[in-house]
Amino acid sequence: MFFHNSYFTTHFGNLFFCSKISIFSLFDHQKSPFRYTQISNYVNVYMKWKKDPFFDSILHIHKSAELKPIIQLKNFIVNYPNGCIPISAVSKRGLEFDISIRVARFLRQYPSVFEEFRGEHNLPWFRLTSEAAEIDREEKRVLEECKEDLKDRLRRFVLMSKDKVLPLKIIKGMAWYLGLPERFLDESKGDLLDESFRFVDMEDGLKGLTVESNGEKLLSTMQRNAMKNGVYFGGTLEGIEFPLFPSKGLRLRRKIESWLNEFQKLPYVSPYEDFWHLDPDSDFAEKRVVGMLHELLSLFVEHSAERKKLLCLKKYFGLPQKVHKAFERHPHMFYLSFKNKTCTAILKEAYCGNSSIEKHPMLVVRKKYIRLVKESDWILKNRRINNRFIKHEKLEKGSDIDADSDDRTDIQAEEVSKSFC
Repeated sequence: MFFHNSYFTTHFGNLFFCSKISIFSLFDHQKSPFRYTQISNYVNVYMKWKKDPFFDSILHIHKSAELKPIIQLKNFIVNYPNGCIPISAVSKRGLEFDISIRVARFLRQYPSVFEEFRGEHNLPWFRLTSEAAEIDREEKRVLEECKEDLKDRLRRFVLMSKDKVLPLKIIKGMAWYLGLPERFLDESKGDLLDESFRFVDMEDGLKGLTVESNGEKLLSTMQRNAMKNGVYFGGTLEGIEFPLFPSKGLRLRRKIESWLNEFQKLPYVSPYEDFWHLDPDSDFAEKRVVGMLHELLSLFVEHSAERKKLLCLKKYFGLPQKVHKAFERHPHMFYLSFKNKTCTAILKEAYCGNSSIEKHPMLVVRKKYIRLVKESDWILKNRRINNRFIKHEKLEKGSDIDADSDDRTDIQAEEVSKSFC
């Protein structure tokens, strides 16, 4: 379902929006010499989803869910005394690591990452392979060098929320996407206990994290890129348009294309600004939702996330009930991949041409882990071939032994028959 807006502009002191029978004023903390009268008319147009093989083939996006429990187990082993564990240490903790099969079987599926050996009482033990240990050391170096970058991404994530505070359980649920290491939010470690972050008590007994902005105005990725391109100079948000990347073979119907052109002309709404004055049924509210989804995906490691994970943020980020429709209404900005039996929202801008989206420092490390994980398939395949070869050799030897015994039996039988003759 799409909106179609008609609006007129007149010079005035502040910025006003009128939708249906209500008038709302929007102060951009800048001089905005415009008044908009906005009328929202629904246009029912069905748009078929179009498969894009390019986005469906980005390996580090679609292997991310598989990699997560591997990294969690890797961290558990590294933090264990002597860097190795007996299988009994994790055999009953499958749910904790989000593993649906037996943990021992899971570990044996990745021999390029986890090395099995026999330990005390001849029980199976596991440790990291030398290649996995090397990538782990590189990961630690990257995390230490880019700690400020990670703090900035977390700060932006919290400040996008409607009350500038988020429950720790929400942040921990999105920590994988933000690239935050385990225990990054641990109060005892003091990684976040500086002048800007503060742990607070929230409703329902929840522990939360808030950020002191100190009056500093945050610029979104869209605003920073507009500044680089000479479109935005820190004043009015007119002229900031979302970059569009049409998929090959995807054509918008005329009504949708007309609506999109009008939508692009509307002033950009920063996800860090208050939005209480926006009519939820207006295109300005839609502009804010799209801007927030763009900013969220810009902060993430793979610039993508499972759609159901993003839907969990509705309550705290002031997103509409049907926020998932925004991905469908803007196929030139977002791609929905249904690979691996899940729906993944991907920010197209991060993967098209000379992207102006900053790459996450953890992306290089995760790509190395994924390449290492892929080697497990080759190792297991070789093991199966070798096992078949060994089994075949044993069968051949067995058949030769049987043939020899049969020959000896025949000779003995002949000798016995001769003695009776």
